[in-house]
Amino acid sequence: MQYFLDLALKTAQGNMLADSEQKTLLELPYVETYRLFPGAELLRRNFCANKIRVCAITNAKSGKCSEDCAFCAQSAHHTTSINSYPLKNPGQMSLEGRNMSAQGVNRFSLVTSGKGLEAEEVQQVCRVTRELASQGISPCASLGVLKQQELQELKDAGLTRYHHNLETAPGFFPSICTTHDYSQRTETVRLARQTGLSVCSGAVFGLGESDAHVLELALTLRELDVDAVPVNFLVPIPGTPLENNDQLTPLRCLKIICMLRYMLPRHEIIVCGGRLENLGELHPLIFMAGASGLMTGNYLTRQGRGVAEDMQMITDMGLEPA
Repeated sequence: MQYFLDLALKTAQGNMLADSEQKTLLELPYVETYRLFPGAELLRRNFCANKIRVCAITNAKSGKCSEDCAFCAQSAHHTTSINSYPLKNPGQMSLEGRNMSAQGVNRFSLVTSGKGLEAEEVQQVCRVTRELASQGISPCASLGVLKQQELQELKDAGLTRYHHNLETAPGFFPSICTTHDYSQRTETVRLARQTGLSVCSGAVFGLGESDAHVLELALTLRELDVDAVPVNFLVPIPGTPLENNDQLTPLRCLKIICMLRYMLPRHEIIVCGGRLENLGELHPLIFMAGASGLMTGNYLTRQGRGVAEDMQMITDMGLEPA
């Protein structure tokens, strides 16, 4: 354990791990993931203190997406049983945000399906953002590919953070999506950063990627200088190309979180979709593995866990909701 604790101390001082050190991290067997916990927890406590940030989302616009991401239930290229609907009423979205804030949630995000939004839809999101911000709620949004002017309008309306996942590592992305290339995803992240927004960008794990791809993704996120990294674990959806993918184990999930914490020591690492299904009884160990936040409530097309349950788990672990 001392070796990995030394690696954590090295990264805490702002030093990148050498290639040989990354290789040792990469090759650690899953059954020895516990050896990474002391260093991961040291880094989390050093940069994130004892606070766990809690966020929530609303599926603001569902289904009929033109992109063919192999894992996604909302793609029009796949036949799934989800409900599709246009952009929700602004009043409904605002109410959902207020309800989550009243339960102690730090950030509330409006998430829409599709490659982007029409101009009128952007203005509706601005209206919701403005209302939430006026009540002291930190509004986020995940609206696909937007122009810098649209991002600026959202920021002026009170948006504090833009979310745009990279989905996976650049070397594995062509196996997951063919309707757009990786550069469109990274360019959106860069535009959000240039606009002055905090940026949240991560991936879905369990798509068939290797642990080497996890490291490649971490290096990409580091280069893009994102602020927060959402970690999603695949829950295979019937009707999608990955409906039979079942490559994750609880220990691999924990190792992925650890690897991201060692590679991205200063970042928020937020465990989101698939945490209960894939981690099972080991679910509370996400914090020992380096997670500094979680997404609570429902997800895009699936039910999640109640806010009160997650808040209790955080307290039981000796931590504090931020």
